[in-house]
Amino acid sequence: MIENTSNDIEESELIAKAQKGDRKSLSDLVKMYESTIFNFAFKICRNHERAEHVVQETFFSMVKSISQFSGNSKLSTWLYTVVSNHCLMLARGEKRREKTFFNEDISDSPNYTPTEWKNHPDEIAENEELRIALDKAISKLPEDYKIVFMLRDVEGLSTKETADIVELTIPAVKSRLHRARAFLRDELNKIFSDENKKNYL
Repeated sequence: MIENTSNDIEESELIAKAQKGDRKSLSDLVKMYESTIFNFAFKICRNHERAEHVVQETFFSMVKSISQFSGNSKLSTWLYTVVSNHCLMLARGEKRREKTFFNEDISDSPNYTPTEWKNHPDEIAENEELRIALDKAISKLPEDYKIVFMLRDVEGLSTKETADIVELTIPAVKSRLHRARAFLRDELNKIFSDENKKNYL
């Protein structure tokens, strides 16, 4: 997750210099974001080699297009967009099939309140069993739902920022997030239900 800090001023200066051809400033921007971008790419791709490939492509795009960066959005937002697009292209290239669950309109259920995962990061981090189970469940999400979930609930971006990155309307982002949370809740229930059954055997 990329925080808003006083480093924003330094970043703006680096961008301005990089746009004028200053290679050191461009290199500093890469160093500033390489860890965050790799971590995000790895969470989506679930593969070290693919994540490295996505990072290389992302920064290649940044180097090639930095002069065209308008500053209308944050650089981090733009980088998240590039990473998301590359991850989706890799996934579609493999022709991975989405689960039929995501074709169901669960948002019409009046009694369902999805878990706000972002409100419980410490609880998840402290419970190793829960963390592993959640990680396993997230890996089953189709990439386009996984990206929305990761941006909104893990990286902590706003719904508007997420919508801008994935180029969807805010209602569409909310719908995907709702379905992703419901899927994860059901997967966790299955995992722990199976574990409880084993304990009684």
